[in-house]
Amino acid sequence: MRSSDFDELYRLYAKYIYRYLAGLSSSEQLAEELTAETFYHAVKNINSYSSEYSMAAWLKSTAKNLYIDYLRKKERQNVPIDDMELSDGADAVLILEDREQALNVHKALHTLEEPYKEVFSLRIFGELSYKEIGGLFGKSDGWARTVFFRAKEKIITKLNENEQE
Repeated sequence: MRSSDFDELYRLYAKYIYRYLAGLSSSEQLAEELTAETFYHAVKNINSYSSEYSMAAWLKSTAKNLYIDYLRKKERQNVPIDDMELSDGADAVLILEDREQALNVHKALHTLEEPYKEVFSLRIFGELSYKEIGGLFGKSDGWARTVFFRAKEKIITKLNENEQE
């Protein structure tokens, strides 16, 4: 890939990829790092690009995979509380709060009726696309997207209710 081609690719898609990653991660710094890594991977793997998909979709897919890799790596670095040295109280409190929040999300998820519970689980834990989820239910990807967002809203509402108690 010529330098001018890369510059054009970056100019056209960098803001789009950055906004996508910032939305996923809720971190400007992480979004910046992963955006740079996305374009590095794009240049390195340009031969794997298929014109069957748009360049934006290919870059977005690369960005998503890098973000998932980041989350997996971060998860592997988490040590179970039993094995953790508690010399730094602040770190221990943050780990406990994260686990408590995760438990609260799972409790809220467990109260959902079907298909909300199943669609949310397939999307978040199974990492399936809306198209794949819709196919499992014999519905469209738009149906899966709508059900997922409604499930997410129900979970958020439930979490907010629990905080007020």
